[in-house]
Amino acid sequence: MTDQAVDTSGPAEAAGTVTADEPSGATPPRFFGRERELRGLQADIGRAGLDTLAGRKAARARVLLIAGRPGSGRTALAAELARRLAEPGDHPDGVYRIGLTEPGGERVPGERTARELLDQLGVTAPPGADEDELSGMVREAFAARRALILLDDAVDAEQVDPLLPDNPDCLVVATSTGPLTGIPGVRPCTVGGLEAGPAVRLLADAVGQVRITVDPRAAETLAEECGGQPAALTLVAGWLAARPGASVADVTKQLREVPEDTEQPLAVRPLARAFRLVHASLPPATARTLRLLALAPAGLADAHTASALAGCSVSVARGVLEEFVRLGLLRTNGADRPQYEVPGCLAPLLRALMDELDRPGEIQLARARMLERTVRQLQSCRAVTEPEGSPARRKLAGLPRSLRFPSPEVAAEWLRMRQPALLASARLAVRDGGLDTLARRLVAALVRALAVHRGTEEAAPELYGLHGLVLDVAERRNLPREKAAALLNLADLDARTGRTEEALARYRAALDAGREAKDLYATGRAMESVAGAHAELGDFSRASDWYGRALAQRLTHGERADAARLYGRLGAVHTYQGRYGEALRNWRAAAAGHRRLGDPAAQARALSEAARVQEYAGRPQESLQTCREAVGLARGAGDVRLQAALELRLADTLDRLGDPAAARLHRATADRLLGDASMAYETSGTSSET
Repeated sequence: MTDQAVDTSGPAEAAGTVTADEPSGATPPRFFGRERELRGLQADIGRAGLDTLAGRKAARARVLLIAGRPGSGRTALAAELARRLAEPGDHPDGVYRIGLTEPGGERVPGERTARELLDQLGVTAPPGADEDELSGMVREAFAARRALILLDDAVDAEQVDPLLPDNPDCLVVATSTGPLTGIPGVRPCTVGGLEAGPAVRLLADAVGQVRITVDPRAAETLAEECGGQPAALTLVAGWLAARPGASVADVTKQLREVPEDTEQPLAVRPLARAFRLVHASLPPATARTLRLLALAPAGLADAHTASALAGCSVSVARGVLEEFVRLGLLRTNGADRPQYEVPGCLAPLLRALMDELDRPGEIQLARARMLERTVRQLQSCRAVTEPEGSPARRKLAGLPRSLRFPSPEVAAEWLRMRQPALLASARLAVRDGGLDTLARRLVAALVRALAVHRGTEEAAPELYGLHGLVLDVAERRNLPREKAAALLNLADLDARTGRTEEALARYRAALDAGREAKDLYATGRAMESVAGAHAELGDFSRASDWYGRALAQRLTHGERADAARLYGRLGAVHTYQGRYGEALRNWRAAAAGHRRLGDPAAQARALSEAARVQEYAGRPQESLQTCREAVGLARGAGDVRLQAALELRLADTLDRLGDPAAARLHRATADRLLGDASMAYETSGTSSET
């Protein structure tokens, strides 16, 4: 091999990187060598493809592939290539990085990778959209951009192909273990171990030149024992750096004494031996903490995660995590509230060692402690937004200081930074199936925290996935009440994004679950929603039938406010059908219900709709009288804007009755009311600023 490149800021794969949302505290990577590979990749960008040879303009983005085993430095090489390509301004619209493989080795679903790309692009994706729709949105978003996309650790071409922009001005750099058969014109740049020179420079960079100069031959031997793998070299360098009195020959001797794991592929064995060497050198409690980090969701941990997993204090956990960073076992973003990442090449080794050395009961207990701690953090994250003196704030004051947030802004930033790990934690907890009670509490706490800090509209895509997790648990545990609630939430999001047919099916399923649970709220809400979906689809006959069923239930149980509202829904549906007699009866029933409830503004609105129906029915004089009655109620309720709207309706009716003078008077009244309301609002705003 020729000159090599390696990022020495973390084991094997790039630590500082070039994602669009790189944390400001991240340490930039140290990178050297592999100039020939970089030149070859850059030259490959301009290589004529099949389209060019045929005289056609390239239809899609060029794909550069860097192939190599995890631990070979393939991601570091891709990140360095992206950095160099971005510098001249050839890709002014940014560099975007997405990981395509979970820490456990599972492929990331296409729907999630597309969503992550859209998030980085600042494009809002509709909740519940499928992979094809989201991939189409990705291609559309990149159609007018000159961007560079880094797809890390692709399993196969089926993962990469849907994300390729139909834009030759974009460039895709992918890393994978092998070739991406199925994508034309891709020639892999295969990377393996480092040659002796670059490997020795890596060691010297980590442990100092003196120990390398004392015995350069031993350093070359150590590099050979590590197979030239950057990840393995980084680990043994961390071991040496922690022992100033040890020589390179000492670590080489100890490394040779570590048994080779014959179950691992040949290319992975040097990394596995180096990892086991470092693990064996740790105190038992510290080594156990390291192994349990295999449970960290999405390979991401903070001091609280480690504290809960190990059953130690947060301060002790923070010190242990920093020690792991120095040893090359973890990477950190360097933020004020640092987050730590388990490198992808080490994740399967951690998992295997945990399964080998830790009892299943202890692993499950550690997972339960982690979930419980996460629930408490999320509850604290939400409670800090409540008013001072509220029950939530009083409960928050009783929590340990380490679990409290000093302000809503700090809590919101924590939620933003930890969101990938929190969502992964919820998915893993539900998939595990052994801790469903904790999983349900975690999902509920995460839903509330997202809703209060981001709002239900902005967080809708994440909430859709979380409601789906609740549904999974409810179906597995046969919990009809929770199933009904999850189906209603999912259906609401479907309806909001225009998937009315899907929403209708879910509302009907929620109705069945609500009936099974004997949950009157769920059944009433589901019947009303089924009616609304039918109305949205233009099937007003079925809509009126279902509104009638929902109304009958509300009347039976004396729910007067809901009954009054449903009378109005029925009135609206009958109006659409042209059944003005039925519509008028229902709107008057709604008005009467609001009158009994002591809500004159709602009564005025219902009467104004009744007036509209009377006008449609060709009874303008009655419409005028009803509208005047509604104006009086709005005036009495002090609802200026409603009164102004009703004055305008009165004016329109008077115009049709041939009385333009009276119509002008009512329009003038409406203008005056709206002007007064606007002035009052501006005065109120100025006063609050003062």
